[in-house]
Amino acid sequence: MSADAPLRIAYLSYRGKPHVGGQGVYTRHLSKALVDLGHTVEVLGGQPYPRLDDRVPLVELPSLDIYNEHFPMRMPWIGELKHFADFVEVTSFSLGTFPEPLAFSVRAWQHLRTRKGEFDLVHDNQSLGYGLLAIERDGLPVVATIHHPITVDRRLEMEHAENGWQRWNKGRWYAFTKMQTRVAKRMKRVITVSENSRDDIHEDHEVPLANMAIVPVGVDQEQFRPLPHIARMPGRLITTASADVAMKGLAYLLEAVAKIRTERPCDLVIIGKPKEEGRAMRTLEQYGLTDAIQWVFGVSDERIVELYAEAELAVVPSLYEGFSLPAIEAQCSGVPLVATTGGALREVVGPDGETAFTCPPGDAAALAARINFAMDNPELATKVGLAGRQRVIDNWTWRHTAEKTVEQYRIRLKQG
Repeated sequence: MSADAPLRIAYLSYRGKPHVGGQGVYTRHLSKALVDLGHTVEVLGGQPYPRLDDRVPLVELPSLDIYNEHFPMRMPWIGELKHFADFVEVTSFSLGTFPEPLAFSVRAWQHLRTRKGEFDLVHDNQSLGYGLLAIERDGLPVVATIHHPITVDRRLEMEHAENGWQRWNKGRWYAFTKMQTRVAKRMKRVITVSENSRDDIHEDHEVPLANMAIVPVGVDQEQFRPLPHIARMPGRLITTASADVAMKGLAYLLEAVAKIRTERPCDLVIIGKPKEEGRAMRTLEQYGLTDAIQWVFGVSDERIVELYAEAELAVVPSLYEGFSLPAIEAQCSGVPLVATTGGALREVVGPDGETAFTCPPGDAAALAARINFAMDNPELATKVGLAGRQRVIDNWTWRHTAEKTVEQYRIRLKQG
């Protein structure tokens, strides 16, 4: 194979929500950008399936869909168990751990075994299941993307558990991270998205630094753009909540909104689907915020851009981020951004008061103070919003992500 020959890539995505959740966005845009560069990409995906460019075929590898939105945590009946991976999935679920990464990797391995010679390599997006080791054993090189180690999620969830029973359950749920560590440190090439994630992967997953490369994600700069014809709504905040987990810091933002509303009108749009019995719902009921919160989900990309245009400020309240697509999407839209410095956010959003307004993570009072400051200084906020957009334009495009990713593919292929 010549050094610049087009590659045939089998891309693995065990989950791929189209709008919320960085894995689905990463899958859709990276696969499109790779095809734009002349490569062939086929996505092997599990539910919820990603939405892809028309030139990118999707091979559906359906799971038992235990965590579907309509009936989550359902126990499959015996008649549904037809393949080895089904038994793997239901056994892991019965033991209390999240079964999808392992089960999906087994399904991907079984599928790829029937298609030997059709792909040059496999790109895994964060599953890190044992099936990847079987794929490599069969002679197909694997490159793994790790956005951040899920061990961080586990640590934060354990710290925020309300009692011993919750800690025990969360410990069982995150038991799959032990598998991910075993697999990650055996990968010959790992892509991650920031210096912060690289260091955490090295520390938690024991991946040698020499085996890792930083390839930041991108943003669709034509999609996420200012819409001057739409007026910003005073007091309107917007945030993205892909999951009701401690790491995303939504509870701190809700508490901050409650503090702000004692001084001025303020409401919050949350891009995401509410979890009826989750931490966020309990928090907003505690502070009497039900009428001040609007959940938005299942809308078009264009509507999301309009929601950014309507907002006075975007907020990323996370305790930790490996990168944060919502942060750069907000900045690219030209809306002034208030973000914590959790994880890679300081690295991504830029200097405080220049391209974003920042504050420490896990501090509702500091978050409220920074939001109030931005609202009290509209001229500065506008300047920061414009500078934030320019920062994204200068640094992050999906074409750049694809080009750097291909470099890592070729390095892996040379390793044999």
